[in-house]
Parts: sequence; C-alpha cells; structure tokens
Amino acid sequence: MLAVHTRLNQQRFTPDFTIMPHQVRYHEPRWWKESVVYEIYVSSFKDSNNDGIGDIPGIISKLNYLRDLGVDIIWVSPHYKSPQVDMGYDISDYQKIHGPYGSMKDVDTLIERTHALGMKIIFDLVINHSSDLHPWFKESRSSVDSPKRDWYIWRPARYDAAGKRHPPTNWRSNFGGPTWSWDEKTQQYYVHIYAPEQPDLNWENPDCRRALYDTAIRFWLDKGIDGFRVDTVNRYSKRVDFVDAPITDTADETQLAFQNFTNGPRIHEYISEIRAVLDEYDVFTVGELPNTPDESDVMRFISAQEKQVDMVFNFDTVYLGQTPGDRFRLQNFTKKDFKRELTKWQDVIRDTDAWATVFLENHDQGRSVSRFLSDDPAHRTQAAKVLAMVLGTMTGTLFLYQGQEIGIVNAPPSYPVEEYKCIRSVNHYNKIRRQTGGDPTALEEALDALQKVARDHARVPMQWDDSANAGFCAACVTPWMRVLDTYREINVASQIGNKGSVLEFWKAVIRFRKRYKDLAIYGRFQLIDEHEDLLTFIKEGTDGKVLFTVANLSDQPQRWSLPSSYPMLKPSNLALSTRSQGVDHFSLAAFEGRVYVSV
Repeated sequence: MLAVHTRLNQQRFTPDFTIMPHQVRYHEPRWWKESVVYEIYVSSFKDSNNDGIGDIPGIISKLNYLRDLGVDIIWVSPHYKSPQVDMGYDISDYQKIHGPYGSMKDVDTLIERTHALGMKIIFDLVINHSSDLHPWFKESRSSVDSPKRDWYIWRPARYDAAGKRHPPTNWRSNFGGPTWSWDEKTQQYYVHIYAPEQPDLNWENPDCRRALYDTAIRFWLDKGIDGFRVDTVNRYSKRVDFVDAPITDTADETQLAFQNFTNGPRIHEYISEIRAVLDEYDVFTVGELPNTPDESDVMRFISAQEKQVDMVFNFDTVYLGQTPGDRFRLQNFTKKDFKRELTKWQDVIRDTDAWATVFLENHDQGRSVSRFLSDDPAHRTQAAKVLAMVLGTMTGTLFLYQGQEIGIVNAPPSYPVEEYKCIRSVNHYNKIRRQTGGDPTALEEALDALQKVARDHARVPMQWDDSANAGFCAACVTPWMRVLDTYREINVASQIGNKGSVLEFWKAVIRFRKRYKDLAIYGRFQLIDEHEDLLTFIKEGTDGKVLFTVANLSDQPQRWSLPSSYPMLKPSNLALSTRSQGVDHFSLAAFEGRVYVSV
C-alpha cells in the first residue's frame, strides 16, 4: 500500500452541491425489487452425469452454494426440448425437457428444492419464435392450406425484371443474412429474425397467441415457478406491410431493419395480454428490450401504471464499443462513456413509478472485468470487486451471471477460433473469410473482435475448483465447450472463506445491500461525478440518511474527498470497502472503491 502513494494523481476530486430534500417514495417496495437474481446457463453450470453437458441435477447440487452467496432468485436459461441451433432459444416443445439436461421430474425437483431453501425460480420465456422442428411449424409448412399456416409469417417471393427470385424484403437477420428462408414445398418464404431454424410466430393470429399463453406460460406457472425473463419482449409486433428497410450498407443485399420488426404497432396490446395471464399469479417479469434507445419508448414498458413488464434489460452499457447491428465492428469507448451508460437508467427512473435492472453480464455478453476494467492478473481481483460494489449500491433489481461472483474473465487472445461455438461467432468469422478470400489480416481482426465481445465467453464451463475440467465434469470427460485455463487461479473452491476473494466480497456486498436496502436499493440516485477516473454518486433516503459511493475505475491511484454538501458524511462512516486496509483515507488505490453511510 505504501508504494501506491508515490504514484498519486495530484488532481483532487471535491464534489460540492446540494440535493434538495426528498420525502416522497415513488418506488413501492416489492419482493422482486429487493431480490438478487442469479442467471444459470444450464449447459455450462454443472454436469452431474459426466456426459460433458451441464444439467438440471447439476443445478440442484449447487443450490446451497447459491443460497449461501445470498441469491434470492435463480433464473434458468432455456432447458426445453430443442435441437440446440441457438443453445435452446429454438424450442421444439415448450412442455418437454431437453434430453441431456434431464427430465421433467428433475425440473419439478429443482422447483421444489429451490423453494424449500427460501429462494424463488424463474424461467426463460421464448415466444417470439420457435424451432422449425416444433410441431406447429411442421404443420404450418406442410401446406398453404394448413390450419396452422397463419401461425407463422409466410409471404410470396418477389421477382426482378429478369425473373430472378428474391425475398419479400431486404431485412437483415440478427445472425447475418436475410430474415427470409425459401420453402421449396409450398413455394413461399417464411420470416426469421434470428436463424433460419427459428421461424417467427405470427402474433397477429389470436389462436397462436392463446396457444402460447397456455403451453409456454400457464403450464409452467402452474408448476410453481415465480416468473419469467421474457426473451425479445419487443419483437412480437412487426410491420405487416413488409416494406424494405432503408439502404445503409451498399455492400450487402440485406439491410438493418430493426425499425421494421421491433416495437411494432400492436406490441403493447400483446404485452398487456401476457400481463393479464401473469396477473393470475404472484410473479414478476423482466423483459429483454433490444434496439429501443428512446427513453419514452422504454417507459411504456416499465412504468407501473402501464402494466406491461416489471423491468427490462437495457443494453446501453454492455453494447459499448459495438456498432449497432454489427456487434463485431468495434469502436473505442472511454470511462466517461462507461459511467454515462451505466448510470443512465438510474436517472431516468428517478422520481417515477418505473423500475430498472442492475447488471453487467448475461449469457449474451463478454465478461465485465475484461470488457470494462482490467483482466490483467495484477488487477482483475480488485477490478471485479469494485464493479461488484458499484452494482450493489445502485437502484434496481440486481442480476448476477454465473461466474461473475468469482471474477471469471474472457478467453485470452490465444483462444483458437475453432473453440468458438456460438452461432453468431461462427457466422461472423465465416462471413469475413468468405468476403476477404481468407485474408490473414482480416481474419486476425475478426478473431480479435471475438475475443472481446463474443457470446462464447459467458458460455464456457463454470470454474468450481482447480481439478481437471474445473470440477464442471470428470477429468476423463471432454466438456461440450473448452474450460478456460484460468480455472487454476479463478475458481469457487479457492475463494470460499478467502477474505480477500471476489466471491467473499460479493457476499459482503449482497449482505450490505439488504441491510441498507432503503438506501442501496430504493434510495434516490444522484450522480456527482466530475472526475474522469472516478465514479461517485449519492443515494438519498426518505429519512434524511445518505449513502455515498466512490469507485476508482483506473489502474492508477487517485485523490478524492467526501462531498462537502453532506457534512453528516465523515471518514468514520465507512461501511463497505474493496480493501481491508488503507493508510491515507483520501487516497484510492487502483480499482479501489468505498461506500459511506451517514448515521
């Protein structure tokens, strides 16, 4: 610690302004607002039968671990019957379980034991599309006269002057290529926003909607689950005139078309119907809300009076550095950008009846330590802890992704391209190889982009201990995805009981968050940041108490001061710190953070 002081940044940070007293509580306390949610990616969490694939019994075996961490709700990724083209987001039967994951009896046991330990459980609700192997789609494509033909979106081809066939529109799929696939048997195209094996359901058809409500929602709620993470909650309503998207990429026949299949004219009507079903139960919903940058549009989803979903995932922060529509075309971003996006929705929901999510990781994102701070071995523990502290003192429901609690980092640059399994990663790399004729420089750039933002980084096996395969499965088994070499240094077993570990600090953060929930969860947020490398904010309670968070986001020490506008905050009010010791109270070491609470 003493060496730190020889490198101190001489700029002293002294915020000085006053927040007007605020006595009205807009955010009504609810159990799901105060909960810590932990997302489990089934295939990569824990393999119980040593076939190399995670499963439901594996989750059951780790429930005590999750309870001890402080988790209130577990969110289980899609575990339904699926051909796994998109890792279970292509469902072929909503009421059956993917064989390698276990049985319906296993799922019933998981629900029962989760509840017995005092936790709740939510599932993924994937109802924008199904698998092309779902019986509904098989029937739909069997004939143009099929009773279920209109359960999916079919359109005739367009033909140019030379008689060449073209898709109905120029829309580009989220996974690259056209959103339309040709069906030879019935001589029409069907639409798929994602992979060709994921045809979009036609929400204009009321019979289709009712079938979804019964098979995908009520069926599971009747089994006792406590809510849903709603996949692509704003895609159900699309423009039905099927006009072309503006040409913004002259090098490609397909064009970005989010405005044509996102937040369509009937979207809130459909969400209201879903809400009416959910209101029959005491559950909560969190929606995935991509491509919705306008705050007023988001508020229609999350304002309590609108009765839509309870909260949504906004992706402003995790999409930093990515080009809209092309996550692998990367741009630089600064700490200022990171702080702005991380705190944006804290400001938006302040003094409203809306609620937010607090998260930095999920199954679709790279690891937060690598993305936003530093995964250098010299800094990654402190970097992971300071991110935990910041998230733990922000307003909203806190979401953790498996491995985040131990500070798992991205795969290294040396990770071979053959190890990337995600459909988006594979499609991107193959596209670059195709477009450039295999140019080595272009392929190196493509691999560099994968190393930074590929979804694969979240999907590697969980690192439980330092045995072969990280305790995910037996040493003699080849896991479905390669275990990262960092498992020897970053694993659960080495961190349990280790006072300085990321895991034990996350436990402390969660305990702190629950103890001071009136401030950490419900407190009125105000950013007071005026320094490039420091993130600082106040949380004000209705009783006049305040919480102050200061976080050094740099790998250099920084000077700082408590805000003079709050004389009740004193050095003795330190309530949480990423480091257990310090010499100079107003010096922050690299990636150090502190939280103060007035008494």
